[in-house]
Amino acid sequence: MSKNAQTKTGQGGGTITLNKKAKHEFFIEDKFEAGIVLEGWEVKSLRAGKVQMRDSYVLIKNGEAFLIGTLISPLNTASTHIHPSAERTRKLLLNRHELSKLIGAVERQGYTVIPIAMYWSKNRVKLEIGLAKGKQEHDKRNTERDREWARDKQRIMKRG
Repeated sequence: MSKNAQTKTGQGGGTITLNKKAKHEFFIEDKFEAGIVLEGWEVKSLRAGKVQMRDSYVLIKNGEAFLIGTLISPLNTASTHIHPSAERTRKLLLNRHELSKLIGAVERQGYTVIPIAMYWSKNRVKLEIGLAKGKQEHDKRNTERDREWARDKQRIMKRG
Protein backbone atom coordinates (compact mmCIF):
# COMPACT_ATOMS: atom_id res chain seq x y z
CA MET A 1 0.00 0.00 0.00
CA SER A 2 1.42 3.39 -0.94
CA LYS A 3 1.63 6.35 1.42
CA ASN A 4 -1.16 8.15 -0.42
CA ALA A 5 -3.48 5.18 -0.12
CA GLN A 6 -3.21 4.92 3.67
CA THR A 7 -6.12 6.29 5.65
CA LYS A 8 -5.96 9.26 7.99
CA THR A 9 -6.72 7.16 11.06
CA GLY A 10 -4.26 4.41 10.20
CA GLN A 11 -0.55 4.06 10.66
CA GLY A 12 0.41 6.36 7.80
CA GLY A 13 -0.22 9.59 9.65
CA GLY A 14 -3.08 11.46 11.11
CA THR A 15 -5.02 11.83 14.26
CA ILE A 16 -5.59 8.93 16.63
CA THR A 17 -7.74 10.87 19.10
CA LEU A 18 -8.57 14.42 20.15
CA ASN A 19 -9.34 15.83 23.57
CA LYS A 20 -12.36 17.89 22.53
CA LYS A 21 -13.09 18.90 26.11
CA ALA A 22 -9.71 20.65 26.40
CA LYS A 23 -10.55 23.68 24.24
CA HIS A 24 -13.90 24.07 25.99
CA GLU A 25 -12.49 23.94 29.53
CA PHE A 26 -9.13 25.73 29.09
CA PHE A 27 -7.41 28.68 27.40
CA ILE A 28 -4.47 27.02 25.62
CA GLU A 29 -1.45 29.34 25.71
CA ASP A 30 1.34 27.21 24.23
CA LYS A 31 1.62 23.80 22.55
CA PHE A 32 4.37 21.16 22.66
CA GLU A 33 4.93 17.85 20.90
CA ALA A 34 5.96 14.93 23.11
CA GLY A 35 6.74 11.30 22.48
CA ILE A 36 5.18 8.60 24.66
CA VAL A 37 6.75 5.47 26.14
CA LEU A 38 4.33 2.68 25.15
CA GLU A 39 4.22 -1.10 25.29
CA GLY A 40 3.54 -3.24 22.26
CA TRP A 41 -0.08 -4.05 23.10
CA GLU A 42 -0.78 -0.32 23.54
CA VAL A 43 0.44 0.47 20.02
CA LYS A 44 -1.84 -2.26 18.63
CA SER A 45 -4.78 -0.80 20.56
CA LEU A 46 -3.98 2.68 19.25
CA ARG A 47 -4.02 1.36 15.69
CA ALA A 48 -7.47 -0.06 16.43
CA GLY A 49 -8.57 3.30 17.86
CA LYS A 50 -9.24 2.09 21.40
CA VAL A 51 -8.10 5.17 23.31
CA GLN A 52 -9.84 7.81 25.40
CA MET A 53 -8.25 11.05 26.70
CA ARG A 54 -11.28 12.77 28.21
CA ASP A 55 -10.10 13.17 31.84
CA SER A 56 -6.36 12.88 31.33
CA TYR A 57 -3.68 15.34 32.39
CA VAL A 58 0.10 15.69 32.51
CA LEU A 59 1.92 15.56 35.83
CA ILE A 60 5.47 16.91 36.14
CA LYS A 61 7.40 15.12 38.87
CA ASN A 62 11.15 14.95 39.56
CA GLY A 63 11.99 16.73 36.30
CA GLU A 64 9.96 14.26 34.18
CA ALA A 65 6.52 14.47 32.59
CA PHE A 66 3.92 11.70 32.94
CA LEU A 67 0.57 11.21 31.22
CA ILE A 68 -2.11 10.22 33.72
CA GLY A 69 -5.70 9.16 33.14
CA THR A 70 -5.53 8.15 29.49
CA LEU A 71 -7.48 4.97 28.89
CA ILE A 72 -6.02 2.61 26.28
CA SER A 73 -8.23 -0.46 26.17
CA PRO A 74 -6.39 -3.73 25.53
CA LEU A 75 -7.41 -5.83 22.57
CA ASN A 76 -8.89 -9.29 23.10
CA THR A 77 -6.05 -10.72 21.02
CA ALA A 78 -3.34 -9.38 23.36
CA SER A 79 -0.70 -11.79 24.54
CA THR A 80 -1.71 -14.24 27.26
CA HIS A 81 1.42 -13.79 29.38
CA ILE A 82 0.92 -10.01 29.78
CA HIS A 83 -1.70 -8.56 32.10
CA PRO A 84 -2.31 -5.11 30.59
CA SER A 85 -3.33 -2.14 32.71
CA ALA A 86 -5.58 0.19 30.71
CA GLU A 87 -4.99 3.31 32.83
CA ARG A 88 -1.32 3.04 33.68
CA THR A 89 0.92 6.10 33.97
CA ARG A 90 2.92 6.69 30.77
CA LYS A 91 6.15 8.67 30.58
CA LEU A 92 6.37 11.54 28.11
CA LEU A 93 9.54 12.26 26.16
CA LEU A 94 10.45 15.96 26.06
CA ASN A 95 13.78 17.70 25.77
CA ARG A 96 15.29 19.55 28.74
CA HIS A 97 14.41 23.03 27.44
CA GLU A 98 10.73 22.15 26.99
CA LEU A 99 10.58 20.48 30.41
CA SER A 100 12.12 23.48 32.16
CA LYS A 101 9.64 25.80 30.44
CA LEU A 102 6.72 23.60 31.53
CA ILE A 103 8.01 23.30 35.10
CA GLY A 104 8.41 27.07 35.40
CA ALA A 105 4.94 27.79 34.07
CA VAL A 106 3.23 25.18 36.25
CA GLU A 107 5.02 26.01 39.51
CA ARG A 108 5.30 29.80 39.27
CA GLN A 109 2.47 30.97 37.03
CA GLY A 110 -0.32 28.52 37.90
CA TYR A 111 -0.72 26.85 34.52
CA THR A 112 -1.94 23.31 33.88
CA VAL A 113 -0.52 20.91 31.31
CA ILE A 114 -3.17 18.96 29.39
CA PRO A 115 -3.09 16.58 26.42
CA ILE A 116 -4.78 17.98 23.31
CA ALA A 117 -4.30 15.36 20.59
CA MET A 118 -2.62 12.03 19.93
CA TYR A 119 -1.41 11.32 16.40
CA TRP A 120 1.02 9.33 14.25
CA SER A 121 4.23 10.97 13.08
CA LYS A 122 6.63 8.85 11.02
CA ASN A 123 5.23 5.61 12.50
CA ARG A 124 5.63 6.93 16.04
CA VAL A 125 2.92 8.03 18.42
CA LYS A 126 3.14 11.69 19.38
CA LEU A 127 1.12 13.61 21.93
CA GLU A 128 0.33 17.30 21.56
CA ILE A 129 0.25 18.85 25.02
CA GLY A 130 -0.83 22.35 25.88
CA LEU A 131 0.08 24.83 28.57
CA ALA A 132 -3.35 25.98 29.68
CA LYS A 133 -5.31 28.10 32.15
CA GLY A 134 -8.77 27.04 33.28
CA LYS A 135 -11.84 28.90 32.05
CA GLN A 136 -14.51 30.32 34.32
CA GLU A 137 -18.18 29.66 33.50
CA HIS A 138 -18.65 33.11 31.93
CA ASP A 139 -15.58 32.55 29.74
CA LYS A 140 -17.14 29.35 28.40
CA ARG A 141 -20.37 31.20 27.59
CA ASN A 142 -18.45 33.96 25.79
CA THR A 143 -16.54 31.40 23.72
CA GLU A 144 -19.79 29.66 22.76
CA ARG A 145 -21.40 33.01 21.85
CA ASP A 146 -18.42 33.96 19.64
CA ARG A 147 -18.51 30.55 17.92
CA GLU A 148 -22.24 30.88 17.19
CA TRP A 149 -21.78 34.42 15.85
CA ALA A 150 -19.00 33.27 13.52
CA ARG A 151 -21.25 30.45 12.26
CA ASP A 152 -24.17 32.86 11.69
CA LYS A 153 -21.88 35.34 9.94
CA GLN A 154 -20.73 32.59 7.54
CA ARG A 155 -24.36 31.72 6.76
CA ILE A 156 -25.21 35.37 6.06
CA MET A 157 -22.16 35.83 3.83
CA LYS A 158 -22.95 32.63 1.94
CA ARG A 159 -26.50 33.80 1.13
CA GLY A 160 -25.19 37.09 -0.22
